[in-house]
Amino acid sequence: MKFTASRLSEGNKVFPAEIYLEENSIEIKVPGLFSGDSKYLNYEDITAIEVDSPMIGFATLRLFHNGNKVEVHGFSKSDVKEIRRIIDENRSKRRKSF
Repeated sequence: MKFTASRLSEGNKVFPAEIYLEENSIEIKVPGLFSGDSKYLNYEDITAIEVDSPMIGFATLRLFHNGNKVEVHGFSKSDVKEIRRIIDENRSKRRKSF
């Protein structure tokens, strides 16, 4: 499942951030003019999820894994809720299988 940040949000005008939720992992792409950043996170490596959603504006999603933080901005509140639900669901599936 793919989620794309809004082009109206700060930092996403030309190259919006994208989140791909796959069966075993998450891919977060933050493209840039000359280079971009892409991160792959396994669901079981995610230790915490933070959501910052103001009354007006776009939400920010922070994922913590192995002592590192990945932050993406510019998603709608409904997208962030859905992303968090899917991540939590997959994290709990992975824990039950061990």
